[in-house]
Amino acid sequence: MTMLLTGVRIVTPTGIIERGWIEVAGDRIAGVGSGEPVDSAADQVPAERTDLTGRTVLPGFIDLHLHGGGGATFDEGEASILHGLHTHRRCGTTRALVSLVSAPVADMVSRIGVAAAVEDPMILGLHLEGPFLSHTRRGVHDPAALIGPDPAVLDRLLAAGGGRVRTVTVAPELDGGLDLVKQLVTADVHAAVGHSDADYATATAAFELGADLVTHAFNGMRPLHHRDPAIIGAAMDADVVLEVINDGVHLHNTVVGMLHRIAPERIALITDAMGAACAADGRYRLGAFDVEVLDRVARLTADGTIAGSTLTMDTAVRRAVSDIGMDLVAAVNAASLVPATLLGLGDRVGSLTPGRLADLVITDHDLVVEAVHTEGVWVDGRRPAPAVPA
Repeated sequence: MTMLLTGVRIVTPTGIIERGWIEVAGDRIAGVGSGEPVDSAADQVPAERTDLTGRTVLPGFIDLHLHGGGGATFDEGEASILHGLHTHRRCGTTRALVSLVSAPVADMVSRIGVAAAVEDPMILGLHLEGPFLSHTRRGVHDPAALIGPDPAVLDRLLAAGGGRVRTVTVAPELDGGLDLVKQLVTADVHAAVGHSDADYATATAAFELGADLVTHAFNGMRPLHHRDPAIIGAAMDADVVLEVINDGVHLHNTVVGMLHRIAPERIALITDAMGAACAADGRYRLGAFDVEVLDRVARLTADGTIAGSTLTMDTAVRRAVSDIGMDLVAAVNAASLVPATLLGLGDRVGSLTPGRLADLVITDHDLVVEAVHTEGVWVDGRRPAPAVPA
């Protein structure tokens, strides 16, 4: 089936088409253009043409760091993973890494195996946030589950994923941490520096060895200091990607804006969402801890430590534009093309470019999601309503 959406504002990787069209053939983008289409880009008459004047079309969002949503947490099994993914899919996230928190090794092996077996095209792979993390910067990770870098344990975790583990967060300053970075790079797995007390020299060494990502920048790490720029400073110099939780809680708006200015095209918006995303305030579990969510902010009941977020990617993009002052193209790229490129998938997803998968997010002018298209279908059958003739 082919469909043609006309009259839309289209956000491309390099600019905005204020009034254009986009054609989809099956699950692929067949064509994109401005004005009115003359001939079908798919070289056939579209089976379905819809005027969406007043709407904006964005590429599907790609979340590199996602733990759950809709009341479900990913370490609770297949049903919870599927439910959480679908919750975020309705908000425009069409691809994601399933993130698992630190746990005893045997438990992690089991959870990795379960997650790796889940069949959902939204899943691009797994992200292991631990267990090779700093006790000093552990955040809400269970201290009893943290271990020093161990090549045999890493091999065991990667094997449990059957090739689906794409990213592992590690604190490189731990004894053997830099060797673990090399092991990950050799295994073609992205080494992310995070939950780390590394100084500038150590972080620089990790990036020189091939680490290419910073896990939730500024959160869970040694702070930037004028005599020790630490991980953030090293990342600036190393030209790596920095995850950003743009919820107004984890980072001050000024800090997000600073990161965007000094590392343009290297910011990846993420949610780090736990089970309370798109769910009611109340009590939840995250890993080994009880979490209280109040006014959409998740904190440990024991000491008030921020415990993940309740963010969705559409909100992160809206905030980037309205609260941070990023231009729309940069904000959308940070939620789509940057993560796609990091994962080596920029030729498949992450932009509204002919030949890419037709992951489309239809929004109103204020970037509020109205419908999501992926895998050749409208999510939940929610089709965007045609424009009403003037």
